[in-house]
Amino acid sequence: MSEIILTSEQIEHKLERIAYQILEANGENQTIIIAGIVVNGYAVAQRIVHHLEANSSKEILSCEIEIDKNNPRNTIQTTLAATDYTNKSVVIVDDVLHTGTTLIYAVRHFLSVPLKQCKTAVLLDRNHKKFPIKADFKGVSLSTSINENVAVQVKPKGFTAVLD
Repeated sequence: MSEIILTSEQIEHKLERIAYQILEANGENQTIIIAGIVVNGYAVAQRIVHHLEANSSKEILSCEIEIDKNNPRNTIQTTLAATDYTNKSVVIVDDVLHTGTTLIYAVRHFLSVPLKQCKTAVLLDRNHKKFPIKADFKGVSLSTSINENVAVQVKPKGFTAVLD
């Protein structure tokens, strides 16, 4: 039986707060790239983009990151060309930070060109990292056992975070 960790309303509030933190961290930058890891990370990124556009006149560019989560060393595809994010501020977004594997390989991909800055954002941070990566912006940190499953359910009327 699943236990709800965050309701749709709580998630929306957390994503709005993350958007404000991203704006604060990008005071001088006129363009911000919000790059979401497909599928759920991109859905979370789209909600962050919504809040950024509602609260700022900065140019907000959205980007999908396609990464093989079972073998993140495979080629990573993005919907923006490298020239589109060169010398820009990039925020890489995922729904849940489990071990950090997916996030660190996504960051590695973007570091192939010079950036003004590269930050990470996650809705849920599980604190079971295998790699030296952290979430610069996070909705909630959870102390869970490695055997517990945390998932973000993406639905048309909002997201729910559950613990199995």
